[in-house]
Amino acid sequence: MTNLTRRTMLQSGGVLGAILALDAVGPALAVANPAGSSVRFKAVDDALRGGVSRNDVAGVIAVAATPRGVVYEGAFGKANVATGAPMTLDTVFWLLSMTKAFTATACMQLIEQGRLHLDDDAAKYLPELTSPQVLDGFAEDGTPRLRPARHAVKVRHLLTHTSGYTYSIWSEALTRYEKVTGMPDIATSKNAAFTAPLEFEPGERWEYGISMDWVGKLVEAVSDQSLEIYFRENIFAPLGMKDSGFLIGTEQKRRVATFHNRRADGGLDPAPFEMPQRPEFFTGGGGAFSTPRDYMAFLQSLLNGGTLHGARILRQETVAMMMQNQIGELNVHEMRSAQPPYSRSFDQFPGQPHKWGLSFDINTQPGPNGRSAGSISWAGLLNCYFWLDPVKHVTGALFTQVLPFFDERVVALYGAFERGLYAGLA
Repeated sequence: MTNLTRRTMLQSGGVLGAILALDAVGPALAVANPAGSSVRFKAVDDALRGGVSRNDVAGVIAVAATPRGVVYEGAFGKANVATGAPMTLDTVFWLLSMTKAFTATACMQLIEQGRLHLDDDAAKYLPELTSPQVLDGFAEDGTPRLRPARHAVKVRHLLTHTSGYTYSIWSEALTRYEKVTGMPDIATSKNAAFTAPLEFEPGERWEYGISMDWVGKLVEAVSDQSLEIYFRENIFAPLGMKDSGFLIGTEQKRRVATFHNRRADGGLDPAPFEMPQRPEFFTGGGGAFSTPRDYMAFLQSLLNGGTLHGARILRQETVAMMMQNQIGELNVHEMRSAQPPYSRSFDQFPGQPHKWGLSFDINTQPGPNGRSAGSISWAGLLNCYFWLDPVKHVTGALFTQVLPFFDERVVALYGAFERGLYAGLA
């Protein structure tokens, strides 16, 4: 497989050191749920343990909760195949796009406080967005053709990926633009990445992209705090998420899960990976790390309408709004890969329409593995996934560190986890 050291996000060495072959399959963790639940969720244990034994993943963790609390926790395989360290609920994972849910929450907190509004022009707070340019193809000599956008970028557009901003991983045009201009990719955490043009008029269609990185900038501008501090004070500390943030400490580095690339023959090659730790900006679209235990606390707060253990981070009506269609007649569609080493083409619900809330994918029909219509979900580039079912009142998340994204073997484990969870709860 292509050596994924081209991007700065994959260049930083020394975090994981020299990685050796896979070790033996690790045991499941004790399940933190009512008596007899280990029997109820045996199918999940078996599926995840089997995924490790087949070398689908070096290690995997799955967690789930209902309003009564955590109902399943399972950790299998190795977090670090060189040292033999097992996966645990406190293993540290790079979240990538699962960071977006934090950023959306922060933005909605400021909206609750009346400090900004969904239909404000984003340029009101970020002057850099005053005169966005639209990429209108390329001249014969390869020079990009740009024109002024006819419409303003609204806060709503940024939260719903209808702004016109895209990601090069799923855009042939932006991939070409980066090559021609030398503009850095957003994953480098360099401010020059924000010089990217739009690919369409704001509000015209849904395309996944760097919009939530702009929302991160928006939160910083309105709050007059860095995202690192804002998240810590307003989300992580209230929820007891002691291992979440953008900057990673020495002790946490020892708990980082090994990252792997999937080879063409299906095997796994370990490689160094670390988000930039001296970034020019904190990447609200994908820069944070967390642990399964921490992230589940965040998901539980959303499942409970914005509160957990007496700490409220959002109003119940705000959480409900975040889980509702916010793109009208537009539809979420397949994200076609422009860079196969990083991602396969991605569509969680092929053949059925799905919508977008305020930073969540919404399936409008029941999912194939048990979730209800109206559930929200999303994922991170290194094959971490979560969903929240507001009808059956359950949330689950699965954690691995593998590229390319939407890896078939990991997706199969995710589906088995979901099916086994619903079956056990029933």
